[in-house]
Amino acid sequence: MFFSQAGARPQMWEVSPSEHKKWVEVFKACDEDNKGYLSREDFKVAVVMLFGYKPSKIEADSVMSSVDPNTSGILLEGFLNIVRQKKEVQLYRNEIRHIFTAFDRHYRGYLTLEDFTKAFRQVAPKLPERIILEVFREVDQDSDGHVSFKDFEYAMNYGQK
Repeated sequence: MFFSQAGARPQMWEVSPSEHKKWVEVFKACDEDNKGYLSREDFKVAVVMLFGYKPSKIEADSVMSSVDPNTSGILLEGFLNIVRQKKEVQLYRNEIRHIFTAFDRHYRGYLTLEDFTKAFRQVAPKLPERIILEVFREVDQDSDGHVSFKDFEYAMNYGQK
């Protein structure tokens, strides 16, 4: 109800010239043989360099399946689009984490109904208590009285039907 109406989604983010330059440099560094494209392994190294983690087999498969069959790998333009999308998702997830942390005033790693009530009282002081309770129950996926970051992130990303 509440979160699905919010329609929270990552928004387009403007890449700075220095960020763009960095991405191109990483592409060139990972394209050691100057082939003009990144192989699957080259792509994995580039992700490690830019994001600090090795992509899973599923992520690598997904990226490689989107590559034009007439090329042997990811061309620069495709790489830049992939990196941009990953960066937008990363920034959006950081925003969600920031909101969750603002709600979690006691730094417990989960939210209680009391946390929800206090947060909603600040942003929507006239919102009826029953609505706050409904939202809390909607987001508390396993009905344990605690909303984990995972529950919160799911609600922010996908809403509840």
